[in-house]
Amino acid sequence: MTPGTGTAELSTAKPGPLNGLRVIDLTSVLMGPCCTQMLGDLGADVIKVESPDGDMVREIGPARHYDMGPIYLNANRSKRSVVIDLKTDQGLALIFRLLSDADILVYNVRPQAMERLGLSYEKVREINPRIIYAGVFGYAQEGPYAARPAYDDLMQGASTLASLFSRSGGGPPRYVPNALCDRITGISAVGQILAAVYERTASGEGQRIDIPMFETMVNFVLSDHLGGLSYDPPLDGGGYARQLSPSRRPYKTRDGYVSALIYTDKQWRSFYRLIGREEEFDLNPRISSFAARALHIDEIYAGLEAILATRTTQEWLTSLTQADIPATVVHDLDSIFDDEHLKATGFFEPEDHPSEGRLTRMRFPGTWSRTQPAARRHAPRHGEHTREVLREAGVPDAEIRKLSSDHIIAIAEPGPAQEVTQ
Repeated sequence: MTPGTGTAELSTAKPGPLNGLRVIDLTSVLMGPCCTQMLGDLGADVIKVESPDGDMVREIGPARHYDMGPIYLNANRSKRSVVIDLKTDQGLALIFRLLSDADILVYNVRPQAMERLGLSYEKVREINPRIIYAGVFGYAQEGPYAARPAYDDLMQGASTLASLFSRSGGGPPRYVPNALCDRITGISAVGQILAAVYERTASGEGQRIDIPMFETMVNFVLSDHLGGLSYDPPLDGGGYARQLSPSRRPYKTRDGYVSALIYTDKQWRSFYRLIGREEEFDLNPRISSFAARALHIDEIYAGLEAILATRTTQEWLTSLTQADIPATVVHDLDSIFDDEHLKATGFFEPEDHPSEGRLTRMRFPGTWSRTQPAARRHAPRHGEHTREVLREAGVPDAEIRKLSSDHIIAIAEPGPAQEVTQ
């Protein structure tokens, strides 16, 4: 497909389950955009309001054109992009016009910044008392960290996640190579926002929702690892022993790696039968029950590690699957595209983007019998829908032209985007 041609809308069979809801999206980078993209895939009309500089995540990673990097593309489909300078009186007036009939406002700056912009909950509620005003940011506002900035790396450290690597394998604390906290908090925000929309159907009133990243992640991590610290006085020093075992990892085989989780009594008996040592399962009290294995998990996983090193990956995958023992291949960023299950379910979809040409897109990970969520629109260029959205809000064309010439708004004109030069 030639960049600069095509349509912004994607063909979908039916409206999504959130069809009719309008979301004003003041988020950037990843935590907020992850939330609003899911709302868009579910059928809401998501209007992404960007500053004249644009969402900084547009510039991350290899790209064919400026401002259209891969992380941006993968977190901003199903949205329309409007550029408004909210630091001007004219820009603030425009955003209030958009908010006057919106259902949801999502932002991910600190509440103090929203107040400085003139967009506090109290101000927004005055013009739209039914709005769900949802903030995804670092910390609950009742505590001493309220005004602190928060990023994924910081939250991995603060939530104990980074230090758990030291407990499980020694060495210094480390981060998961994924924006885990951003995405988990964004997904949590979707559920809370939709619960507030449901409550509004009975009460008729909107409300403010704060979704703090720190507390969300502490809850997420400690749900597994609070352990004996759940009790007063504590029964132990916390931590889930099985998850922290040094040998709990993809197991090395003769020619690669395999992921295997032998968990229940039935699965362990099947495994010992598979390796010709079934009598050992009954005779060894450290193995024969779930409670005993939990007490000796490091020793058991170390033994499993030694056994799995004796055969090839494919030999183990075949024999473990036949024995109904959970196992799977350990994919990398090349092999994942050849996974037979993902191919059969059409998880990776080709996309002909109006400006970016042929892309690979991941399908919405869920199947609905009637109102299937899906990508509704291509990830938009910076300001691609400014004129369209302002016209819908009743702004005359002459005023739109004046706002554009005064640099209060920006409009992405049709045609090829500016190519990245090496």
